[in-house]
Amino acid sequence: MKVAILGAGAVGLCVAAKLSKVCEVHAVSRNRHCEAVKDHGFVMTGLWGEEKYCFSCSETLPKGEKYDYIIITSKSNATRNICEQFKDYMENTPVLSLQNGIGNEEIISEYTDNVIGGMIITGFEWRHDASVHVSVQAAPLRLGNFPTGADKKVEILTGLFKSAGIDVKEEENIIGAIWGKTLYNAALNPLGAIMKVPYGQLLDENSLAIITEIVKEIFEVCKAEGITPEWETAEKYLDYLINTQIPSTAEHHSSMYQDLSVCKKTEIDFINGAIVKKGKKYGISTPVNSTLVNLIKFKENLILAK
Repeated sequence: MKVAILGAGAVGLCVAAKLSKVCEVHAVSRNRHCEAVKDHGFVMTGLWGEEKYCFSCSETLPKGEKYDYIIITSKSNATRNICEQFKDYMENTPVLSLQNGIGNEEIISEYTDNVIGGMIITGFEWRHDASVHVSVQAAPLRLGNFPTGADKKVEILTGLFKSAGIDVKEEENIIGAIWGKTLYNAALNPLGAIMKVPYGQLLDENSLAIITEIVKEIFEVCKAEGITPEWETAEKYLDYLINTQIPSTAEHHSSMYQDLSVCKKTEIDFINGAIVKKGKKYGISTPVNSTLVNLIKFKENLILAK
């Protein structure tokens, strides 16, 4: 089995490391990480185990190679460029998105008929080049054909992840699971970035008041979009978020906070921004999500202007 992982940052390199134990893996990553992997291996610590791994890694894919699966783990704002760069490899190949937000699978579907959706809520934090700490995990990885269903290719890929020691299960309603992750990200990610706090501190009554409105707006959009999340109501999800998800990821700093800390653009357009866009499509007001989008973009402009 041969797997290519495109846009391999912290998530992708950790997935590559685990899969390298059970199949042939090639990760496409930044040169500094590739050189570090070649020089001293990839170091992973935390919940996925503590080990040093060696696997193939470069800034592009070897010419003429064919892969059984392609996995995209890049930031959402890079999805289109990655698909354009590697479209010749993607045609007729199952492509899995392990990314944040809404809209990645729709972009990928323009380049292959075999799109697999993935939902991963695990915290990956850089320690240094080619070294990542897996800090938190709120749920098992879920895989399913996009937008719904599962078949042999999903079953095989799920088995591959399981054999690599990753907690995973097949998901018939993968689009609902992806929106479920977006609920989590939209509620916590921008607030954590703006306030510069880990998720546990967002249990304050004032931030919870904001989170409640974020979630209510998303559930309205879900209903209009015909999406069925795992939770029937906003109230049931908020109970799960407050009593299960936040406690299990209490020490984690959001990816938006990490991006802004190193002067990078965030994925706000694919998370809260996607909710705002779809709200406009259906005539649904999303003032709290809109405010968060504006605040994050304001911080991006301040940082990128330096």
